[in-house]
Order: sequence, then structure tokens, then C-alpha cells
Amino acid sequence: MYHRWAALALALALCALPTKKAAGQDTSPPPRGRKLGVLGQNYPNPFNPETHIPFKIDYEGCSGVHVVSVRIYNVLAQLVAVPKLEGEIGLNRPVSNLSLPCGSYTTFWDGKVLYTGKEAASGVYLYELIVDGERSTKKAFIAK
Repeated sequence: MYHRWAALALALALCALPTKKAAGQDTSPPPRGRKLGVLGQNYPNPFNPETHIPFKIDYEGCSGVHVVSVRIYNVLAQLVAVPKLEGEIGLNRPVSNLSLPCGSYTTFWDGKVLYTGKEAASGVYLYELIVDGERSTKKAFIAK
């Protein structure tokens, strides 16, 4: 019985103490560096059977070339496709570890699953832009 009262008194005493922030607990968000790549929303969305995905490699003082990849995943995080780069520079090259200078680009996905040639099923897909290891992700929807 004595131990119960002692435990209650200890709990009340601890509640009365002022709280302090522990090391590493800060209310302000950590400072962010520059964003290397900006991923745009695919169009049309929802789409059937093909879509275009715009992105930019753009920041203040942008120069040189950057390693760029664009990948499309299903909701189970399985790689579904690697879209192809449109325009004069790419001309149907898959966007996988490409060295690209700063600028605006558009990729194209024909709605087919990688290595099988089958059309992807209806549903939600995630597409990811990776520029020098920095990732950005958005959602796309196939409606058949």
C-alpha cells in the first residue's frame, strides 16, 4: 500500500516540473538547400494510354551537367517503367542516369510495363525525378 502512494506522489511531482526541450528537438524546420530539380504534373492526368512528364533542372546560378533519372513505380514500389526523353537532345532515350545541362525537359511514357510490353493496369502510379541524388515524387493515374 505504501508503494502505491509513493508512486502516485512521484508521478504528481514529475508532472509539476517544468519541461525543457531535449537536445535535437527544435520547433523550426531545418534549413533547406537549393532544389536541383523541379518535377511538374504529368499531362493528361488521368491518362490512357500515354502521358508526358515535364521537369526542370533549374536553380540560381545553375551551370554544368547533372545526372538525371526519371522512374515510374506502382503503389507496391515496384519499378514499372523508365520514360523516354522528348525533344532534340533525347530523341527517345530512356531517362536513366543521363547527363543533362540546366533547362526544361519533357519525358514520355507510352503506358507499357518495362521489359514486357504489356499495358499497365488502371490505377495510381508514382513517378520520381532524381537529379544528382535529390528526389522528387508525384502521382499519376491511369484510367481505362
